[in-house]
Amino acid sequence: MNLTGAGARVAFEQPLFTSRAHVFQIDPVSKKSWLPASKQAVAVSFFFDNTRNSFRIISVDGSKAIINSIITTNMMFTKTSQKFGQWADSRANTVYGLGFGSEAELNKFVEKFNELKEAALAGGTDKKAAGEGKPLPNGVQEKETNGSPRNHARQPSGDASNPGVPILSTSDSQLKYENDRLKIALAQSSNNAKKWEAELQTLKNNNARLTTALQESTTNVEEWQKQLKLYKEDNTRLKLKIQELEGHVSDNPGSGSSDMEQRLSAMRVSHQAKEQEVTDLTRKLQDTLHIKQDNSRLQGELEELRQSKESLTAQVSELQAKVTATSEGKRVTSEQFQQLHSQLGNTLQQLNTIHQQMAKNAAIDI
Repeated sequence: MNLTGAGARVAFEQPLFTSRAHVFQIDPVSKKSWLPASKQAVAVSFFFDNTRNSFRIISVDGSKAIINSIITTNMMFTKTSQKFGQWADSRANTVYGLGFGSEAELNKFVEKFNELKEAALAGGTDKKAAGEGKPLPNGVQEKETNGSPRNHARQPSGDASNPGVPILSTSDSQLKYENDRLKIALAQSSNNAKKWEAELQTLKNNNARLTTALQESTTNVEEWQKQLKLYKEDNTRLKLKIQELEGHVSDNPGSGSSDMEQRLSAMRVSHQAKEQEVTDLTRKLQDTLHIKQDNSRLQGELEELRQSKESLTAQVSELQAKVTATSEGKRVTSEQFQQLHSQLGNTLQQLNTIHQQMAKNAAIDI
């Protein structure tokens, strides 16, 4: 068999084992995501290299060799999920990933990998001990699948540049990855907490000012109620006076009627002015009462939102305390921080809206 891309033409015997899988290589820049090396599932085989007396993992997609990895004694194949596994090749300075169609196929591949690794450790010359007598029948291969490590793209890849350094185990690498994310979320949370404290203090100051304005408004309402009562009494008195003057004019017509009519006309004008004042004052009093009721409702909502903010702040503090413990850090995700941040942000926005409404009511009242 001829293999291009390996630097030389190497003769191989029949494959010791063949399976089908989707092939990936780690992103050389981020070391945290996978780049597809094949468009579909391809054959991945174990071979014995007679010229170098070594075992290789080889996969060819068309005329391109996408895997040509020599199995060394310090290699380690890590199973990161039920259908996905990976290993680091220090010679190629990369990490390979394979996505299988089932866990059984992955387990068979891992078993053969470990078997050939032990054979390489024993010297690599005993091909029968490495399973040469157990190749798959000619033409029989594992069925093609659509397995993809899409769900594993966030698995940290470990250090593939140092020989002999295996990929981190799933739990350790996931914990490290989550801790890094939580450190960033914790820093953002601390900055946001300071900003929220300043905004909350501003809202408290505004609330105190609006409360004072509401108390003044209440005092004005009481004064207006007294004034309205006086106006109504004065209006009633004027009506009686007008009726009295009209009766006097009708009973005593003569030279003094002109003077009486003038006085009557003046009193009617005064009466109309008083009635207009009563109408305006009544309307203003009703508006003020509505504003007072609206402010009372807004103050109730403000208190509920303040309690909600304190509860959310306590949850953030609790999550921050959990992050400091490594054993519990892996159970805390940055999504929880983001969710709490969003809730706190919404609460503060509602607080600000309520204060703006109360300020508007106070301006109307003034």
